[in-house]
Amino acid sequence: MNRTRPTHPEPIAIIGINCLFPKASGTGAYWANIRNGTDCLIEVPEHRWKLDDYYDPDPTTTDHTHSRTGGFLDPVPFNPMEFGIAPNALEATDTSQLLTLLATRDALHDAGLAAGIPAAVRERVSVILGVTGAQELVIPLGARLYHPLIRQTLQDVGLPTPDADEIVRRITHQMVDWQENAFPGLLGNVVAGRIANRFDFGGTNCVVDAACAGSLGAVHLACLELQEGRSDLVVSGGVDTFNDIFMYMCFSKTHALSAQGHARPFDRSGDGTAIGEGVGVVILKRLTDARAAGDRVYAVIRSVGTSSDGKGNAIYAPSATGQKRALHRAYELAGFSPDTVDLVEAHGTGTPVGDAIELDALTQVFREARQNGRWCALGSVKSQIGHAKAAAGIAGLIKAALALHHRVLPPTIKVDRPLDALANNSTPFYLNMNKRPWVSRPGHPRRAAVSAFGFGG
Repeated sequence: MNRTRPTHPEPIAIIGINCLFPKASGTGAYWANIRNGTDCLIEVPEHRWKLDDYYDPDPTTTDHTHSRTGGFLDPVPFNPMEFGIAPNALEATDTSQLLTLLATRDALHDAGLAAGIPAAVRERVSVILGVTGAQELVIPLGARLYHPLIRQTLQDVGLPTPDADEIVRRITHQMVDWQENAFPGLLGNVVAGRIANRFDFGGTNCVVDAACAGSLGAVHLACLELQEGRSDLVVSGGVDTFNDIFMYMCFSKTHALSAQGHARPFDRSGDGTAIGEGVGVVILKRLTDARAAGDRVYAVIRSVGTSSDGKGNAIYAPSATGQKRALHRAYELAGFSPDTVDLVEAHGTGTPVGDAIELDALTQVFREARQNGRWCALGSVKSQIGHAKAAAGIAGLIKAALALHHRVLPPTIKVDRPLDALANNSTPFYLNMNKRPWVSRPGHPRRAAVSAFGFGG
């Protein structure tokens, strides 16, 4: 089959941003934390889950985690009536749905759309978000259904039936109850659906589950929707508010969590990641339309490259070959060379294998463009907020967009001993550990790249 070289897609403008990340209940606070190199990781708050119940420094201990830290969202005011939600439905509505409503409202305001969008335009507004399959509300609702097993076990050890019934009642009383709103309240796709419903948008609404690459997968589909002319405005990004003990167990037992409790991207002492959470929303529009309307443009998305690893050693093992494939596709579509890129906001989880493979893939592709020299800053916001899972990619994209907008090369923290390839200057990259002004190089505009990868290859 003959393959024709792809044409360069229509550029997409980011005209509105809002986000909630650890220690940042808004875009301004998020950028200030990034710019100032603030460490936003803390010990697990007791109201989330109790360390005494689940923490054990031995990573092999059954049903325990060896991590004590993470990135957690601060409480924010929420008026359910503003969004048409009955107060008695709140308990059965996942936090991800509620917080994304807030972030979308404020992102639309940031895009200059606070006064509302005309009905004819609303019909062509889409909502495409990155959301993982499991939502936090699934856990307590599912746990309630173990009541026959709990009751039978109590009876088997000799407790009278009335006592067993009372114990079961007390256990289930502490969990969310099944009700009419529980089913839509636990579904990931309703994160997008609730936004379309509340703001009366008539375009596509769906979510993308590509694990930790979900939010960039959503942005990819959002760009395609705009470039195909199917939508005129897209609300995109990602959400993950799932930092309970269940998620800690998932990361612990795949040996991905740091015993130190901190993600140290591209550092020799990196022993794993720390998990975080967050909500990031961007308002996207075709660049030609944004210019015609006089919109403020934070940054322009020139292309998105995607790939799968194909057959590998394990479904969760990263592959430099697959990552190179995505990079090549991105630059081919963008129509410019990697040697014109000044900043790479990497996936950079802090895991020894993942960081080494990512750096190897980046180095090979960038060296194809220029064989000598170092010119590109490398970093990862995970050093500050942890790995926000489905919201990880949008955390990086917002960071890069704000860096371009403010003309600042932001720092990556917690790097004391860079990986050998970075320390001996054999790659095109340097770890930017201090905030610096971003001075454009002659002949091309400021350019940044963002990466995200997910379980599943």
